[in-house]
Amino acid sequence: MKTEKEKMLSGELYNALDPELSEERLKARLLVKELNDSGEDEEVKREEVLRKLLPNSGSNLWIQTPFYCDYGTNIQLGDSVYFNFNCVVLDVMPVTIGSRTLFGPNVQIYTATHPINYKERASGLEFAKAITIGEDVWIGGNVAICPGVSIGDRSVIGAGSVVTKDIPSDVSAAGNPCKIIRELEQ
Repeated sequence: MKTEKEKMLSGELYNALDPELSEERLKARLLVKELNDSGEDEEVKREEVLRKLLPNSGSNLWIQTPFYCDYGTNIQLGDSVYFNFNCVVLDVMPVTIGSRTLFGPNVQIYTATHPINYKERASGLEFAKAITIGEDVWIGGNVAICPGVSIGDRSVIGAGSVVTKDIPSDVSAAGNPCKIIRELEQ
């Protein structure tokens, strides 16, 4: 029989109130608070907290606080990733982000979702879908990235977009829902 965490990480319906998962989220919340409460001049402290919160990060990670996430351990970051102020990553399932990817302020990345059927939803169970964002991507401010989406390398997502479907590499895309505007010459 699978644990609730095993169900969660395999995209099945799971109980988020499971004690193991609740403990892991509490640990992450305490680290998030420590990060967000640290001063701009406390670079060593911030780096130590980030290594604990986001252990699967490449080098030169820069996060403008406040920053929020569910677990941290389900986030895989390449080198030189930048998050501007007030970004949220609901990392119930893996969120993979390539090197040199930039996030504007207020970007929201959601792997977590709920059943469409109201009876299943009323049960309190939820599920998630992994998100992949390539290398050298620029995500504008106030973008929402929905569960299960992939964004290809070198693409640009315009501010305020809601990304509900996969976006290929080398395009500029924007809107609600986000759609390709044009191909980018690289």
